[in-house]
Amino acid sequence: MYTVPTRKDRDLNARRLALLVGALGLIVSGEALTACAVTSHTAKSTSSHSSASPAAAPSSAPDTKNAKPSATDSTDPQTAQTKQASQAQPAAADASASAAPPVPGTIIDEPATEPEDTTETAIAPPEEEPTYDVPIVINESVEGHLEYFQTTIRERFAMWLQRSKQYLPVMKEIFKQHGLPEDLVFVALIESGFNPYAYSRSRAAGPWQFITGTGRKYGLKINEWIDERRDPIKSTDAAARYLKDLYVQFGSWPLALASYNAGEGKVARAIAKTRSDDFWKIKETRHLKPETRNYVPKFMAATIIAKNPEKYGFTLTDVEPFHYDEAPIDSPTDLRVIAKATGVEYEAIKQLNPELKQGVTPLYYPDYQVKLPPGTRDTFIQNFANIPKEDRLIWIRHTVRQGETLSVLARRYGTTVQTLQEANHLGRRTLLSVGSSVLIPAKGATAATTVPASIEAEETTPQQQHKSIYRVRSGDTLWIIARQFGVTVKQLQDWNQLSSTRIRAGQRLVLYIPGQLS
Repeated sequence: MYTVPTRKDRDLNARRLALLVGALGLIVSGEALTACAVTSHTAKSTSSHSSASPAAAPSSAPDTKNAKPSATDSTDPQTAQTKQASQAQPAAADASASAAPPVPGTIIDEPATEPEDTTETAIAPPEEEPTYDVPIVINESVEGHLEYFQTTIRERFAMWLQRSKQYLPVMKEIFKQHGLPEDLVFVALIESGFNPYAYSRSRAAGPWQFITGTGRKYGLKINEWIDERRDPIKSTDAAARYLKDLYVQFGSWPLALASYNAGEGKVARAIAKTRSDDFWKIKETRHLKPETRNYVPKFMAATIIAKNPEKYGFTLTDVEPFHYDEAPIDSPTDLRVIAKATGVEYEAIKQLNPELKQGVTPLYYPDYQVKLPPGTRDTFIQNFANIPKEDRLIWIRHTVRQGETLSVLARRYGTTVQTLQEANHLGRRTLLSVGSSVLIPAKGATAATTVPASIEAEETTPQQQHKSIYRVRSGDTLWIIARQFGVTVKQLQDWNQLSSTRIRAGQRLVLYIPGQLS
Protein backbone atom coordinates (compact mmCIF):
# COMPACT_ATOMS: atom_id res chain seq x y z
CA MET A 1 0.00 0.00 0.00
CA TYR A 2 1.39 3.35 -1.09
CA THR A 3 1.56 6.16 1.69
CA VAL A 4 2.46 9.80 1.22
CA PRO A 5 5.80 10.60 3.06
CA THR A 6 5.78 13.27 5.79
CA ARG A 7 8.02 16.33 5.84
CA LYS A 8 10.16 14.70 8.57
CA ASP A 9 10.65 11.63 6.37
CA ARG A 10 11.64 13.81 3.43
CA ASP A 11 14.25 15.71 5.48
CA LEU A 12 15.71 12.45 6.79
CA ASN A 13 15.98 11.04 3.29
CA ALA A 14 17.66 14.23 2.07
CA ARG A 15 20.32 14.02 4.81
CA ARG A 16 20.98 10.36 4.02
CA LEU A 17 21.38 11.19 0.33
CA ALA A 18 23.83 14.02 1.15
CA LEU A 19 25.92 11.69 3.30
CA LEU A 20 25.95 9.07 0.53
CA VAL A 21 27.06 11.59 -2.10
CA GLY A 22 29.80 12.83 0.23
CA ALA A 23 31.08 9.33 0.82
CA LEU A 24 31.22 8.64 -2.90
CA GLY A 25 33.16 11.86 -3.40
CA LEU A 26 35.73 10.84 -0.83
CA ILE A 27 36.19 7.47 -2.47
CA VAL A 28 36.74 9.03 -5.87
CA SER A 29 39.15 11.62 -4.42
CA GLY A 30 41.10 8.88 -2.61
CA GLU A 31 41.52 6.86 -5.77
CA ALA A 32 42.76 9.93 -7.61
CA LEU A 33 45.25 10.73 -4.85
CA THR A 34 46.47 7.13 -4.82
CA ALA A 35 47.01 7.22 -8.59
CA CYS A 36 48.94 10.48 -8.30
CA ALA A 37 51.11 9.08 -5.50
CA VAL A 38 51.93 5.96 -7.48
CA THR A 39 52.84 8.06 -10.50
CA SER A 40 55.06 10.34 -8.41
CA HIS A 41 56.80 7.41 -6.73
CA THR A 42 57.48 5.74 -10.09
CA ALA A 43 58.94 8.94 -11.50
CA LYS A 44 61.22 9.45 -8.45
CA SER A 45 62.40 5.82 -8.52
CA THR A 46 63.25 6.09 -12.20
CA SER A 47 65.13 9.33 -11.63
CA SER A 48 67.19 7.92 -8.74
CA HIS A 49 68.15 4.83 -10.73
CA SER A 50 69.33 6.85 -13.66
CA SER A 51 71.41 9.40 -11.66
CA ALA A 52 72.84 7.58 -8.55
CA SER A 53 76.07 5.51 -8.59
CA PRO A 54 76.22 1.90 -7.29
CA ALA A 55 78.11 3.10 -4.09
CA ALA A 56 75.24 5.45 -3.14
CA ALA A 57 72.71 2.68 -3.25
CA PRO A 58 70.87 1.84 0.02
CA SER A 59 72.57 -0.78 2.20
CA SER A 60 69.59 -3.05 1.84
CA ALA A 61 70.08 -3.22 -1.94
CA PRO A 62 72.03 -6.22 -3.25
CA ASP A 63 75.67 -5.64 -4.24
CA THR A 64 75.61 -5.98 -7.97
CA LYS A 65 79.06 -4.48 -8.50
CA ASN A 66 81.06 -7.51 -7.15
CA ALA A 67 78.49 -10.21 -7.87
CA LYS A 68 79.15 -12.71 -10.66
CA PRO A 69 76.81 -12.52 -13.50
CA SER A 70 74.56 -15.56 -13.86
CA ALA A 71 73.58 -17.24 -17.11
CA THR A 72 70.38 -15.20 -17.22
CA ASP A 73 71.91 -11.87 -16.02
CA SER A 74 73.72 -9.36 -18.17
CA THR A 75 75.73 -6.26 -17.37
CA ASP A 76 74.94 -4.95 -20.91
CA PRO A 77 72.89 -1.72 -20.46
CA GLN A 78 70.84 -2.48 -23.52
CA THR A 79 69.91 -5.90 -22.15
CA ALA A 80 68.99 -4.42 -18.78
CA GLN A 81 66.88 -1.79 -20.39
CA THR A 82 65.15 -4.43 -22.53
CA LYS A 83 64.44 -6.45 -19.36
CA GLN A 84 63.00 -3.38 -17.68
CA ALA A 85 60.80 -2.80 -20.65
CA SER A 86 59.53 -6.39 -20.54
CA GLN A 87 58.63 -6.00 -16.86
CA ALA A 88 56.62 -2.93 -17.65
CA GLN A 89 54.54 -4.74 -20.32
CA PRO A 90 51.66 -5.85 -18.00
CA ALA A 91 51.02 -2.25 -17.02
CA ALA A 92 51.30 -0.98 -20.58
CA ALA A 93 48.81 -3.55 -21.84
CA ASP A 94 45.96 -1.72 -20.07
CA ALA A 95 46.49 1.45 -22.12
CA SER A 96 46.25 2.08 -25.83
CA ALA A 97 49.55 1.72 -27.67
CA SER A 98 48.89 4.88 -29.64
CA ALA A 99 47.89 6.93 -26.59
CA ALA A 100 50.67 5.96 -24.09
CA PRO A 101 54.26 7.02 -24.99
CA PRO A 102 57.08 4.60 -24.19
CA VAL A 103 58.95 4.87 -20.85
CA PRO A 104 62.12 6.97 -21.20
CA GLY A 105 65.19 4.83 -21.77
CA THR A 106 63.16 1.91 -23.16
CA ILE A 107 64.20 0.52 -26.52
CA ILE A 108 61.24 -0.48 -28.74
CA ASP A 109 61.94 -2.68 -31.74
CA GLU A 110 60.08 -1.45 -34.82
CA PRO A 111 58.11 -4.16 -36.55
CA ALA A 112 59.69 -5.49 -39.69
CA THR A 113 58.01 -4.11 -42.82
CA GLU A 114 57.82 -6.06 -46.03
CA PRO A 115 59.03 -4.31 -49.16
CA GLU A 116 56.19 -2.62 -51.02
CA ASP A 117 54.91 -4.67 -53.91
CA THR A 118 54.85 -2.41 -56.93
CA THR A 119 53.42 -5.05 -59.26
CA GLU A 120 50.11 -3.89 -60.73
CA THR A 121 47.36 -6.46 -60.39
CA ALA A 122 44.70 -6.42 -63.09
CA ILE A 123 41.29 -6.20 -61.50
CA ALA A 124 38.41 -7.37 -63.67
CA PRO A 125 35.70 -4.73 -63.93
CA PRO A 126 32.44 -5.72 -62.28
CA GLU A 127 29.99 -7.35 -64.64
CA GLU A 128 27.34 -4.84 -65.65
CA GLU A 129 23.75 -5.97 -65.53
CA PRO A 130 21.97 -5.43 -68.87
CA THR A 131 19.43 -2.66 -69.16
CA TYR A 132 16.13 -2.87 -71.02
CA ASP A 133 14.15 -0.27 -72.92
CA VAL A 134 10.86 -2.17 -72.65
CA PRO A 135 9.11 -3.19 -69.41
CA ILE A 136 10.67 -6.37 -68.01
CA VAL A 137 9.39 -8.01 -64.84
CA ILE A 138 10.37 -11.17 -62.99
CA ASN A 139 7.46 -13.24 -61.80
CA GLU A 140 6.50 -16.90 -61.66
CA SER A 141 5.43 -17.01 -65.30
CA VAL A 142 8.61 -15.34 -66.56
CA GLU A 143 10.77 -17.62 -64.41
CA GLY A 144 8.92 -20.62 -65.82
CA HIS A 145 9.80 -19.58 -69.37
CA LEU A 146 13.41 -18.95 -68.36
CA GLU A 147 13.55 -22.54 -67.16
CA TYR A 148 11.80 -23.75 -70.33
CA PHE A 149 14.34 -22.10 -72.64
CA GLN A 150 17.28 -23.45 -70.60
CA THR A 151 16.04 -27.03 -70.39
CA THR A 152 13.14 -28.23 -72.54
CA ILE A 153 14.13 -26.51 -75.82
CA ARG A 154 17.71 -25.64 -74.93
CA GLU A 155 19.30 -26.81 -78.21
CA ARG A 156 16.65 -25.16 -80.34
CA PHE A 157 16.85 -21.90 -78.39
CA ALA A 158 20.64 -21.90 -78.68
CA MET A 159 20.24 -22.17 -82.47
CA TRP A 160 17.82 -19.20 -82.42
CA LEU A 161 20.24 -17.12 -80.38
CA GLN A 162 23.09 -17.93 -82.72
CA ARG A 163 21.03 -17.04 -85.80
CA SER A 164 19.92 -13.77 -84.19
CA LYS A 165 23.49 -12.44 -84.19
CA GLN A 166 23.33 -12.15 -87.98
CA TYR A 167 20.20 -9.98 -88.01
CA LEU A 168 20.21 -8.05 -84.72
CA PRO A 169 22.41 -5.11 -85.81
CA VAL A 170 20.38 -4.20 -88.89
CA MET A 171 17.00 -4.85 -87.22
CA LYS A 172 17.87 -2.74 -84.17
CA GLU A 173 18.86 0.08 -86.47
CA ILE A 174 15.47 -0.07 -88.20
CA PHE A 175 13.63 0.10 -84.86
CA LYS A 176 15.84 2.99 -83.80
CA GLN A 177 14.96 4.89 -86.97
CA HIS A 178 11.28 4.48 -86.10
CA GLY A 179 11.87 5.80 -82.57
CA LEU A 180 10.99 2.45 -80.98
CA PRO A 181 12.66 0.47 -78.17
CA GLU A 182 15.38 -1.64 -79.73
CA ASP A 183 14.64 -4.60 -77.44
CA LEU A 184 11.44 -5.17 -79.43
CA VAL A 185 13.58 -7.00 -82.00
CA PHE A 186 13.41 -10.03 -79.70
CA VAL A 187 9.78 -10.50 -80.76
CA ALA A 188 11.31 -12.19 -83.81
CA LEU A 189 13.18 -14.53 -81.45
CA ILE A 190 9.98 -16.07 -80.09
CA GLU A 191 8.03 -15.75 -83.36
CA SER A 192 10.42 -17.56 -85.68
CA GLY A 193 13.89 -17.82 -84.16
CA PHE A 194 14.90 -15.18 -86.77
CA ASN A 195 14.19 -17.68 -89.57
CA PRO A 196 13.18 -15.95 -92.83
CA TYR A 197 11.66 -19.20 -94.14
CA ALA A 198 9.51 -19.91 -91.05
CA TYR A 199 5.92 -20.82 -91.92
CA SER A 200 3.15 -21.54 -89.41
CA ARG A 201 -0.12 -23.46 -89.45
CA SER A 202 -1.98 -20.17 -89.65
CA ARG A 203 0.04 -19.45 -92.81
CA ALA A 204 2.06 -16.72 -91.17
CA ALA A 205 5.48 -16.36 -92.75
CA GLY A 206 8.90 -14.84 -92.25
CA PRO A 207 10.88 -13.75 -89.19
CA TRP A 208 7.99 -11.60 -87.94
CA GLN A 209 5.28 -14.15 -88.83
CA PHE A 210 2.91 -11.85 -90.68
CA ILE A 211 -0.31 -13.32 -91.99
CA THR A 212 -1.14 -12.33 -95.54
CA GLY A 213 -3.70 -9.65 -94.68
CA THR A 214 -1.54 -7.83 -92.14
CA GLY A 215 1.51 -8.08 -94.36
CA ARG A 216 -0.26 -6.46 -97.29
CA LYS A 217 -1.74 -3.83 -94.98
CA TYR A 218 1.80 -2.72 -94.14
CA GLY A 219 3.00 -2.69 -97.73
CA LEU A 220 4.51 -6.15 -98.21
CA LYS A 221 4.09 -7.73 -101.65
CA ILE A 222 2.86 -11.33 -101.55
CA ASN A 223 2.23 -13.32 -104.73
CA GLU A 224 3.45 -16.38 -106.62
CA TRP A 225 6.83 -14.79 -107.33
CA ILE A 226 7.70 -12.90 -104.19
CA ASP A 227 6.81 -12.97 -100.49
CA GLU A 228 8.27 -9.93 -98.77
CA ARG A 229 7.25 -11.30 -95.38
CA ARG A 230 10.46 -13.35 -95.77
CA ASP A 231 12.61 -10.29 -96.49
CA PRO A 232 14.54 -9.53 -93.25
CA ILE A 233 14.66 -5.81 -94.04
CA LYS A 234 11.22 -5.08 -95.48
CA SER A 235 9.41 -7.27 -92.95
CA THR A 236 11.26 -5.64 -90.04
CA ASP A 237 10.24 -2.21 -91.28
CA ALA A 238 6.63 -3.41 -91.50
CA ALA A 239 6.83 -4.95 -88.00
CA ALA A 240 8.17 -1.69 -86.55
CA ARG A 241 5.27 0.29 -88.03
CA TYR A 242 2.76 -2.31 -86.85
CA LEU A 243 4.10 -2.35 -83.29
CA LYS A 244 4.09 1.44 -83.20
CA ASP A 245 0.42 1.48 -84.22
CA LEU A 246 -0.40 -1.09 -81.52
CA TYR A 247 1.33 0.99 -78.86
CA VAL A 248 -0.56 4.11 -79.96
CA GLN A 249 -3.81 2.16 -79.68
CA PHE A 250 -3.21 0.55 -76.27
CA GLY A 251 -0.60 2.81 -74.61
CA SER A 252 1.18 -0.18 -73.08
CA TRP A 253 3.91 -2.43 -74.46
CA PRO A 254 2.60 -5.59 -72.73
CA LEU A 255 -0.83 -5.01 -74.30
CA ALA A 256 0.75 -4.10 -77.66
CA LEU A 257 2.73 -7.36 -77.60
CA ALA A 258 -0.35 -9.36 -76.65
CA SER A 259 -2.26 -7.85 -79.56
CA TYR A 260 0.66 -8.61 -81.91
CA ASN A 261 0.00 -12.24 -81.07
CA ALA A 262 -3.79 -12.34 -80.83
CA GLY A 263 -4.90 -9.35 -82.87
CA GLU A 264 -6.12 -5.93 -81.84
CA GLY A 265 -9.77 -6.95 -81.66
CA LYS A 266 -9.32 -9.77 -79.15
CA VAL A 267 -7.24 -7.66 -76.79
CA ALA A 268 -9.65 -4.74 -77.04
CA ARG A 269 -12.57 -7.04 -76.14
CA ALA A 270 -10.61 -8.48 -73.20
CA ILE A 271 -9.98 -4.94 -71.91
CA ALA A 272 -13.67 -4.11 -72.21
CA LYS A 273 -14.79 -7.28 -70.41
CA THR A 274 -12.31 -6.98 -67.55
CA ARG A 275 -12.51 -3.17 -67.33
CA SER A 276 -8.75 -3.14 -66.89
CA ASP A 277 -5.88 -2.01 -69.06
CA ASP A 278 -3.34 -3.93 -66.97
CA PHE A 279 -2.09 -6.94 -68.92
CA TRP A 280 -1.17 -8.89 -65.77
CA LYS A 281 -4.70 -8.52 -64.40
CA ILE A 282 -6.22 -9.55 -67.73
CA LYS A 283 -3.84 -12.51 -67.80
CA GLU A 284 -5.48 -13.92 -64.67
CA THR A 285 -8.82 -14.16 -66.51
CA ARG A 286 -9.92 -16.37 -69.38
CA HIS A 287 -10.63 -13.55 -71.80
CA LEU A 288 -7.37 -14.27 -73.65
CA LYS A 289 -6.24 -17.63 -74.98
CA PRO A 290 -3.41 -19.39 -73.11
CA GLU A 291 -1.02 -18.73 -76.02
CA THR A 292 -1.59 -14.98 -75.68
CA ARG A 293 -1.49 -15.01 -71.88
CA ASN A 294 1.94 -16.66 -72.09
CA TYR A 295 3.19 -14.57 -74.99
CA VAL A 296 4.33 -11.54 -72.96
CA PRO A 297 6.14 -13.57 -70.23
CA LYS A 298 7.72 -15.62 -73.02
CA PHE A 299 8.98 -12.46 -74.71
CA MET A 300 10.38 -11.11 -71.43
CA ALA A 301 12.20 -14.36 -70.62
CA ALA A 302 13.65 -14.57 -74.14
CA THR A 303 14.82 -10.96 -73.92
CA ILE A 304 16.48 -11.52 -70.53
CA ILE A 305 18.48 -14.48 -71.88
CA ALA A 306 19.27 -12.87 -75.24
CA LYS A 307 20.81 -9.82 -73.59
CA ASN A 308 23.04 -11.92 -71.32
CA PRO A 309 23.30 -15.41 -72.83
CA GLU A 310 26.52 -16.39 -71.03
CA LYS A 311 24.85 -15.92 -67.64
CA TYR A 312 22.32 -18.58 -68.61
CA GLY A 313 24.84 -21.00 -70.07
CA PHE A 314 24.59 -20.17 -73.79
CA THR A 315 27.90 -19.71 -75.60
CA LEU A 316 27.60 -17.99 -78.99
CA THR A 317 30.15 -17.52 -81.75
CA ASP A 318 30.71 -14.38 -83.77
CA VAL A 319 29.07 -14.27 -87.19
CA GLU A 320 29.14 -11.81 -90.06
CA PRO A 321 26.21 -9.37 -89.78
CA PHE A 322 23.60 -9.19 -92.53
CA HIS A 323 25.29 -6.72 -94.89
CA TYR A 324 24.61 -6.33 -98.59
CA ASP A 325 24.72 -4.13 -101.66
CA GLU A 326 21.66 -3.44 -103.81
CA ALA A 327 21.23 -3.08 -107.54
CA PRO A 328 18.11 -2.34 -109.61
CA ILE A 329 16.61 -5.04 -111.82
CA ASP A 330 14.32 -3.74 -114.57
CA SER A 331 13.09 -7.11 -115.86
CA PRO A 332 12.57 -10.64 -114.45
CA THR A 333 15.98 -12.27 -114.07
CA ASP A 334 17.07 -15.70 -112.92
CA LEU A 335 19.20 -15.63 -109.76
CA ARG A 336 21.73 -17.90 -111.44
CA VAL A 337 22.28 -15.28 -114.12
CA ILE A 338 22.69 -12.66 -111.39
CA ALA A 339 25.21 -14.91 -109.59
CA LYS A 340 27.26 -15.31 -112.79
CA ALA A 341 27.22 -11.57 -113.46
CA THR A 342 28.30 -10.89 -109.88
CA GLY A 343 31.03 -13.52 -109.83
CA VAL A 344 29.70 -15.37 -106.77
CA GLU A 345 27.98 -18.68 -106.02
CA TYR A 346 24.25 -19.03 -106.61
CA GLU A 347 23.65 -19.89 -102.94
CA ALA A 348 25.14 -16.55 -101.87
CA ILE A 349 22.53 -14.67 -103.93
CA LYS A 350 19.72 -16.95 -102.82
CA GLN A 351 20.58 -16.50 -99.13
CA LEU A 352 20.48 -12.71 -99.43
CA ASN A 353 17.09 -12.78 -101.21
CA PRO A 354 14.87 -15.27 -99.34
CA GLU A 355 11.71 -13.42 -100.46
CA LEU A 356 12.09 -14.73 -104.04
CA LYS A 357 9.93 -17.86 -104.25
CA GLN A 358 10.78 -19.02 -107.77
CA GLY A 359 14.49 -18.24 -107.91
CA VAL A 360 13.64 -15.37 -110.25
CA THR A 361 13.18 -11.66 -109.62
CA PRO A 362 9.43 -10.97 -109.67
CA LEU A 363 7.28 -10.20 -112.68
CA TYR A 364 5.47 -6.84 -112.68
CA TYR A 365 8.00 -5.32 -110.28
CA PRO A 366 10.09 -3.01 -112.48
CA ASP A 367 11.89 -1.20 -109.64
CA TYR A 368 12.96 -4.32 -107.77
CA GLN A 369 16.28 -4.08 -105.90
CA VAL A 370 18.20 -7.34 -105.71
CA LYS A 371 20.59 -7.83 -102.78
CA LEU A 372 24.22 -8.63 -103.57
CA PRO A 373 27.25 -9.50 -101.43
CA PRO A 374 29.03 -6.36 -100.13
CA GLY A 375 31.47 -4.87 -102.58
CA THR A 376 30.11 -6.57 -105.71
CA ARG A 377 27.64 -3.96 -106.98
CA ASP A 378 29.93 -2.34 -109.54
CA THR A 379 31.00 -5.69 -110.97
CA PHE A 380 27.40 -6.81 -111.31
CA ILE A 381 26.20 -3.62 -112.97
CA GLN A 382 29.04 -3.72 -115.48
CA ASN A 383 28.44 -7.35 -116.47
CA PHE A 384 24.65 -7.26 -116.26
CA ALA A 385 24.42 -4.35 -118.72
CA ASN A 386 25.82 -6.65 -121.43
CA ILE A 387 23.11 -9.31 -121.01
CA PRO A 388 20.05 -8.89 -123.28
CA LYS A 389 16.70 -9.03 -121.49
CA GLU A 390 15.70 -12.15 -123.38
CA ASP A 391 18.76 -13.95 -122.01
CA ARG A 392 18.17 -13.11 -118.36
CA LEU A 393 15.75 -15.96 -117.64
CA ILE A 394 16.45 -19.68 -117.67
CA TRP A 395 13.37 -21.67 -118.58
CA ILE A 396 12.36 -25.14 -119.51
CA ARG A 397 10.31 -25.18 -122.70
CA HIS A 398 7.86 -28.04 -122.27
CA THR A 399 5.85 -29.49 -125.12
CA VAL A 400 2.34 -30.41 -124.00
CA ARG A 401 1.39 -34.09 -124.34
CA GLN A 402 -1.95 -35.84 -124.32
CA GLY A 403 -3.76 -35.53 -120.97
CA GLU A 404 -1.45 -32.88 -119.50
CA THR A 405 -2.90 -29.85 -117.75
CA LEU A 406 -1.38 -26.88 -115.96
CA SER A 407 -2.10 -28.65 -112.67
CA VAL A 408 -0.18 -31.74 -113.81
CA LEU A 409 2.77 -29.66 -115.03
CA ALA A 410 2.86 -27.57 -111.86
CA ARG A 411 2.96 -30.72 -109.74
CA ARG A 412 5.63 -32.31 -111.90
CA TYR A 413 7.99 -29.35 -111.91
CA GLY A 414 7.43 -28.17 -108.33
CA THR A 415 5.67 -24.90 -109.14
CA THR A 416 2.09 -23.61 -109.08
CA VAL A 417 -0.68 -23.22 -111.62
CA GLN A 418 -0.77 -19.46 -111.07
CA THR A 419 2.97 -19.18 -111.76
CA LEU A 420 2.55 -20.99 -115.08
CA GLN A 421 -0.46 -18.84 -115.97
CA GLU A 422 1.44 -15.62 -115.30
CA ALA A 423 4.62 -16.75 -117.05
CA ASN A 424 2.73 -17.80 -120.17
CA HIS A 425 0.01 -15.11 -120.10
CA LEU A 426 -2.75 -17.69 -119.77
CA GLY A 427 -6.20 -17.09 -118.35
CA ARG A 428 -7.68 -19.11 -115.53
CA ARG A 429 -9.87 -21.17 -117.91
CA THR A 430 -7.32 -21.61 -120.68
CA LEU A 431 -6.95 -25.24 -121.82
CA LEU A 432 -3.65 -26.55 -123.11
CA SER A 433 -3.55 -28.01 -126.57
CA VAL A 434 -1.41 -31.02 -127.41
CA GLY A 435 1.86 -29.93 -129.02
CA SER A 436 1.83 -26.38 -127.63
CA SER A 437 4.79 -25.04 -125.64
CA VAL A 438 4.75 -23.95 -122.01
CA LEU A 439 7.60 -22.04 -120.38
CA ILE A 440 8.39 -23.31 -116.90
CA PRO A 441 10.83 -21.71 -114.42
CA ALA A 442 13.79 -24.09 -114.37
CA LYS A 443 14.41 -24.52 -110.65
CA GLY A 444 16.62 -27.55 -111.19
CA ALA A 445 18.25 -26.55 -114.46
CA THR A 446 21.90 -25.61 -114.70
CA ALA A 447 22.74 -22.14 -115.97
CA ALA A 448 25.17 -21.69 -118.83
CA THR A 449 28.79 -21.57 -117.81
CA THR A 450 29.34 -18.10 -119.23
CA VAL A 451 27.38 -14.87 -119.27
CA PRO A 452 25.09 -14.23 -121.10
CA ALA A 453 23.08 -17.32 -120.26
CA SER A 454 20.80 -19.23 -122.55
CA ILE A 455 17.13 -18.49 -122.26
CA GLU A 456 16.23 -22.16 -122.25
CA ALA A 457 17.61 -25.21 -120.58
CA GLU A 458 17.22 -28.72 -121.89
CA GLU A 459 14.05 -30.38 -120.67
CA THR A 460 14.85 -32.64 -117.77
CA THR A 461 13.09 -35.82 -116.77
CA PRO A 462 11.00 -35.04 -113.66
CA GLN A 463 11.78 -36.99 -110.54
CA GLN A 464 9.94 -40.27 -110.53
CA GLN A 465 6.84 -40.17 -108.37
CA HIS A 466 4.70 -43.00 -107.01
CA LYS A 467 0.97 -42.98 -106.49
CA SER A 468 -0.01 -43.92 -102.94
CA ILE A 469 -3.24 -44.11 -100.98
CA TYR A 470 -3.34 -42.60 -97.49
CA ARG A 471 -6.13 -43.27 -95.01
CA VAL A 472 -6.92 -40.23 -92.87
CA ARG A 473 -6.55 -40.80 -89.14
CA SER A 474 -8.22 -38.98 -86.26
CA GLY A 475 -6.59 -35.59 -85.73
CA ASP A 476 -5.13 -35.39 -89.25
CA THR A 477 -5.39 -32.22 -91.29
CA LEU A 478 -4.29 -31.55 -94.84
CA TRP A 479 -1.51 -29.37 -93.45
CA ILE A 480 -0.21 -32.19 -91.24
CA ILE A 481 -0.37 -34.72 -94.09
CA ALA A 482 1.33 -32.34 -96.52
CA ARG A 483 4.18 -31.74 -94.09
CA GLN A 484 4.52 -35.45 -93.40
CA PHE A 485 4.98 -36.36 -97.07
CA GLY A 486 6.79 -33.23 -98.29
CA VAL A 487 4.01 -31.92 -100.52
CA THR A 488 1.72 -28.89 -100.37
CA VAL A 489 -1.89 -28.56 -99.27
CA LYS A 490 -2.75 -27.28 -102.73
CA GLN A 491 -1.32 -30.43 -104.30
CA LEU A 492 -3.41 -32.62 -101.99
CA GLN A 493 -6.51 -30.66 -102.97
CA ASP A 494 -5.74 -30.95 -106.69
CA TRP A 495 -4.96 -34.67 -106.53
CA ASN A 496 -8.20 -35.39 -104.66
CA GLN A 497 -10.53 -32.75 -106.17
CA LEU A 498 -11.08 -31.14 -102.76
CA SER A 499 -12.83 -27.77 -102.78
CA SER A 500 -11.93 -27.11 -99.11
CA THR A 501 -9.42 -28.28 -96.54
CA ARG A 502 -11.95 -30.31 -94.54
CA ILE A 503 -11.27 -34.05 -94.31
CA ARG A 504 -12.65 -36.82 -92.10
CA ALA A 505 -11.16 -39.84 -90.35
CA GLY A 506 -11.17 -42.92 -92.59
CA GLN A 507 -11.17 -40.93 -95.82
CA ARG A 508 -8.76 -42.14 -98.52
CA LEU A 509 -6.46 -39.61 -100.16
CA VAL A 510 -4.34 -39.99 -103.29
CA LEU A 511 -0.71 -38.89 -102.94
CA TYR A 512 2.06 -38.63 -105.52
CA ILE A 513 5.22 -39.12 -103.49
CA PRO A 514 8.82 -38.70 -104.73
CA GLY A 515 10.60 -42.02 -105.13
CA GLN A 516 12.94 -41.66 -102.15
CA LEU A 517 9.98 -40.95 -99.81
CA SER A 518 7.65 -43.72 -101.03
